[in-house]
Amino acid sequence: MRPRPPVTGRGIFSGTGVIIIGLTATLLALIFPIWSYADRSGTGVSVLNADTVSTQYGPLSALDRDFITKVRLAGLWELPAGQQAEQKGSTQAVRTAGQHLVLGHTFLDQRVRDVAAKLGLQLPNEPNEQQKKWLATLNAAQGTDYDSKFANILRLAHGRVFSVVAQVRASTQNSLVRALADDANTTVLDHIKVLEATGYINWDALAQDMASPSTPPPADPTTGPGPVVPLEPSSSPTYTLPPAASSPPP
Repeated sequence: MRPRPPVTGRGIFSGTGVIIIGLTATLLALIFPIWSYADRSGTGVSVLNADTVSTQYGPLSALDRDFITKVRLAGLWELPAGQQAEQKGSTQAVRTAGQHLVLGHTFLDQRVRDVAAKLGLQLPNEPNEQQKKWLATLNAAQGTDYDSKFANILRLAHGRVFSVVAQVRASTQNSLVRALADDANTTVLDHIKVLEATGYINWDALAQDMASPSTPPPADPTTGPGPVVPLEPSSSPTYTLPPAASSPPP
């Protein structure tokens, strides 16, 4: 018996087979990038949202939680620093700056504890090591040396946290964190203004310290304290702080 001749147009190299191979290759090309990136750490939506949890007030990110902790930590050392400045400050401007720190952080500490309770977050109960060193530096200083260290250390700390507040306010989806960031922004800006109004800020040293990735105590001014700038009442009607914190005494 003669062998049966092949049938033209059948097999994988037929027109239909070529089309199927082409479609399969296209599908694999589309699937491969998704598969290859899905398992890489640091990429993908699931990784970006890995530290975000759902709450009744909106998503709570890792940045949100870090911000809440920083607000609490700020109050734990800046409030006693303000109380100390009210007593040790050698000028009225320094004592007034201390008063603003006390009022502002008393207000913010109440706010952050309320927010943390509603979100089920634990808060620290003592300053961190850097903040303890700053307090020790202030405890050891006297007279105009104290005034200078107080103004420069606190101005550096507020400058660093100011950028964090802005970042959180711009990105958070949580309504409680957003409201806390509003209050923190108002408080920090008020404190920056009154610290600058003491006339003791060493702007060159501040610029160097702000550019540094670490947070060392700022250098002492080398040219001595500048002129004390009179503190003027704030005219902004939008502040939500207690009156003395937003409208300093003349």
